[in-house]
Amino acid sequence: MKHQKMIVNIDLLKKYDKAGPRYTSYPTAPYFHDGVGPQTYLDHLKKDGLANPQQDISLYFHLPFCDTLCYFCGCNMMVTRNQQKIEEYIEYLDKEMALLQPHLNPHRKIKQLHWGGGTPTHLSPDQIRRLGEAIHKWFPFDANAEVSVELDPRELTREHMVALKEIGFNRCSMGVQDFDEKVQKAVNRLQPESVTVQTLHWARELGFMSINLDLMYGLPFQKADSYEQTIDRILALNPDRLAVFNYAHLPQLIKHQQLIKDAWLPTPEEKLQLLKLSIEKLTGAGMVYIGMDHFAQPQDELTIALENGSLYRNFQGYSTHAGLNLLAIGITGIGMLSDLYVQNFKDLETYYQAIDNGKLPIKHGVKLNTDDQLRREVITELMCNFSLQKKTFEQKYNIQFDRYFAQALKNLESFEADNLIRLNDETLDITEEGRLLIRNIVMNFDAYLQKKEAGQPQFSRTV
Repeated sequence: MKHQKMIVNIDLLKKYDKAGPRYTSYPTAPYFHDGVGPQTYLDHLKKDGLANPQQDISLYFHLPFCDTLCYFCGCNMMVTRNQQKIEEYIEYLDKEMALLQPHLNPHRKIKQLHWGGGTPTHLSPDQIRRLGEAIHKWFPFDANAEVSVELDPRELTREHMVALKEIGFNRCSMGVQDFDEKVQKAVNRLQPESVTVQTLHWARELGFMSINLDLMYGLPFQKADSYEQTIDRILALNPDRLAVFNYAHLPQLIKHQQLIKDAWLPTPEEKLQLLKLSIEKLTGAGMVYIGMDHFAQPQDELTIALENGSLYRNFQGYSTHAGLNLLAIGITGIGMLSDLYVQNFKDLETYYQAIDNGKLPIKHGVKLNTDDQLRREVITELMCNFSLQKKTFEQKYNIQFDRYFAQALKNLESFEADNLIRLNDETLDITEEGRLLIRNIVMNFDAYLQKKEAGQPQFSRTV
């Protein structure tokens, strides 16, 4: 497949800019409810294990601790330098694994492991090793498992990287956001370029197979000229993957974002220009636009998955391993089974209390009915492969696609008129311009959004 520079139409982005879900799940997290608890989770885990006794598993560990607060952050995190607090948390992760492991088919192996946060590397090298050993004690791993970790270069030592490598990590991701010092000061994340470069060097020296860098547009004091310099310097580092995130300014929901003054932020027009600059610059330099916020080198596994139709999406973003059960360990972690989502308790006290009582720390979740499963599959297919065959869904779900989704297809008429999609009797295809507005397109298949009920949850902007 030939990959060309993408040209961004600002007027179309303006027309469709609205709030909407990111669809790391469907139904989305605001619709999780307390009717789902530990026993529901175990019942569905057993059901999936019997249905697919050899199916691999994806594991996610949430490590919420950070050294300092980044004002832009929307993650579930807590600032602490109390080592005892971290030690206690690692002990409870081990206890949670001990509660979960007996309910897993022993033939199922871990194909993916991801540590997110917070800042996983806020753990000391010894703590990293100890947690890694505990994970391998409870779970068997596939020999070719994809094992990834989020790094914070600012407090990282080479010993951290050595410890990660020793316990099997082979991929890493690190936040950069912007190299401009004025921007870094405004968001309380001072990270000299030399620190990022050093971390990149360690990762390559130690044999990490894939290195991802994160940028963010829409931050305070960002200007096109300085942001372009950041992109140029990032491209010179030749990362395997890049994520370019939209800063979602939600101070009414995320209290510490009130430390970022509205007057510091780019105007909506300037923000769109930053997005246009990012996409055109990166694709013009040979990186491939995967979808949403993600870019990859032409030879990267994500690009290959995009080309051969095997790309997938879950709570870690785009992935090359479709359909695996995702088991989440630690506070706030969200797990995904074939027809169930569950989320752990969000505070340490309740999380510890549940485990002390011998129960998995499930706070809430949602069981998917047939309509949910159908719509999830449609949304996933469009977000990952930017095309769907209607007949596939008609045969699997015994429906007439155009009749079942009559309202969604009617809502998409303006998208078709703007050349964002192409519709015919057999397929729905997303055009290149439409890929930039994929969230807007798939929102029309979201039954929960279409209900237009009072008290709808708040989502970030799609652009």
